[in-house]
Amino acid sequence: MAEPSPPPEEHPRAEPAPPAPHPPYVRLRVGRIVLALLVVSGGLALILTIGVTRERAAQQPPRQFTVQELKPPPGATAPRAGLPAPEDRPNASDQAALDDWADQVARSTRIPARVLVAYGRAEMWMRSQQPGCKINWVTIAGIGRAESGHGSFGGAQIGLDGRVTKPIIGPPLDGQEGVKAIPDTEGGRLDGDTQWDRAVGPMQFLPQTWDRWGERATGDGADPDPQHIDDAALGTARYLCSGGADLTTPDGWWKAVLTYNQSVEYGQDVFSGADAYAAASAAP
Repeated sequence: MAEPSPPPEEHPRAEPAPPAPHPPYVRLRVGRIVLALLVVSGGLALILTIGVTRERAAQQPPRQFTVQELKPPPGATAPRAGLPAPEDRPNASDQAALDDWADQVARSTRIPARVLVAYGRAEMWMRSQQPGCKINWVTIAGIGRAESGHGSFGGAQIGLDGRVTKPIIGPPLDGQEGVKAIPDTEGGRLDGDTQWDRAVGPMQFLPQTWDRWGERATGDGADPDPQHIDDAALGTARYLCSGGADLTTPDGWWKAVLTYNQSVEYGQDVFSGADAYAAASAAP
């Protein structure tokens, strides 16, 4: 409630004489002080605003990413293409471009950036090795998701050096529970099993397939390693392109993926992931 007004005075008071005007230099000095205070207060307000904005941005949850389960029949359609990897093959001069691309795509797809570096590098290499294949990184990512959750199977992770923190090795291919029986072909060199072959690495290569299509992605002369995401992603791309198909066409895409795993359900799973990653990476 507002306070009541005081009663009027009985005798009017004489108005005080107006103060003497300040000399010009005094007015100028006061004006400068006021202006300085305004600038300082405005700057503090801007700093506080920026700080609050950054704090709010940091507190925002990461963008949610879900893969819609799609079941197109084989040969009906191919997944969309994602944001292309940089144009040049990664070397000492353009690795930064690949890293920047991976950071950008990671924010929208929730795939770890280090894994995306491998997927993007494989796309870049295949542009020169087999330009007619036209493989896009999203197909490699779709397979990486289906095979090992991008290298996270069994609690593993992809380290900054590209290697899994612990080897990813599949069950023995011993003919049990509907799996094909494949006796050991390489003395346990890759899978540690001298009786049966096992799929190895984040892209789950059979040892005999790896021996044919594995290639060192960094070109440093070392042996290709199926437990290294760069080598595994490049091996996947080389294997998918080995049939000479154009993977931008429905027939070419399905032929390649069903060669990797002869299961329509598997192909649909890879398709769902690849198309979702394409849509997310193309979004603003």
